[in-house]
Amino acid sequence: MKSGRTPPLERGFTLIELVIVITIIGILAAVALPRLIDAQRDARVAKANAIYGSIRSAAALARSRCELDLAGTAPSATAVNCASTPPKVNMDGTMVDIVNRYPAATAPGIETAAALSLAADGLTPGGTGITRTFDVTGGTIPNCRITYQEATLSGTVIVAPVISTVTSGC
Repeated sequence: MKSGRTPPLERGFTLIELVIVITIIGILAAVALPRLIDAQRDARVAKANAIYGSIRSAAALARSRCELDLAGTAPSATAVNCASTPPKVNMDGTMVDIVNRYPAATAPGIETAAALSLAADGLTPGGTGITRTFDVTGGTIPNCRITYQEATLSGTVIVAPVISTVTSGC
């Protein structure tokens, strides 16, 4: 016996439906892609500014520890301190090289004071002499960089370190 039902028609998407869906996906991609690129740039700028702040804070803390060592008001936990030759300060159990009462522009100086982890922080170090630079990975060199120029002497006056950041190429 035959039933009175007709088999369901098998239907797929029409060509016009596919073209409309592809067009919508294309429009969404065109709108979202620039925002994604801007988000990556914004993240690199935020990273550069955070590293800049860390370096400024570390320099100030090292200077404070050095002044305490020299004044003798808060004894250092180690025999080596800012009054030693060469001067060093103990920052949370880590010895930091000091020049003119501020961290030196070296890996055992400002890099250690700021507790920078170059690989984890996405930084490439550079610089020579009294200047240490940190380039942010993904930015254009030297336009996504933090620079630390160590403290100097002007006669008998200590000139604080110059710390700067450039984010135009992040």
